[in-house]
Amino acid sequence: MQNIFLAASSYSPEVNFDFANHRLALKGECYPENAAVFFEPIMHALHGYLASLDHVHITVDVQLAYFNSASTKAILAIFERLNAAAVAGNYVTVNWHSDPDDDTIMEFGQEVADDNGALDVHLLELA
Repeated sequence: MQNIFLAASSYSPEVNFDFANHRLALKGECYPENAAVFFEPIMHALHGYLASLDHVHITVDVQLAYFNSASTKAILAIFERLNAAAVAGNYVTVNWHSDPDDDTIMEFGQEVADDNGALDVHLLELA
């Protein structure tokens, strides 16, 4: 499985999916012009990666400062797939980083935790 690295732009996050080391990361702002087009290759690669796993520990680091409503659907779909992988016997740790003054981002992380009970979600405040 080929890793994915996309540098951050002014409208899209850094995506660093190191499949070989089972570390996935999203960082930055996320409001691409067409979220479906931006996330499609990421979701495709994630699907292939998760299908090949058996009792693996995956660590996901999320540090999104902003994401628009179009990106929300794709981000939630990522966590739904990770939750399904955890239900299937893998262990998924999600480190959800947010600014302590940003209630919206922190609440979204809590929603991810509440809606995906098989994930081990840690809500972390940035220093």
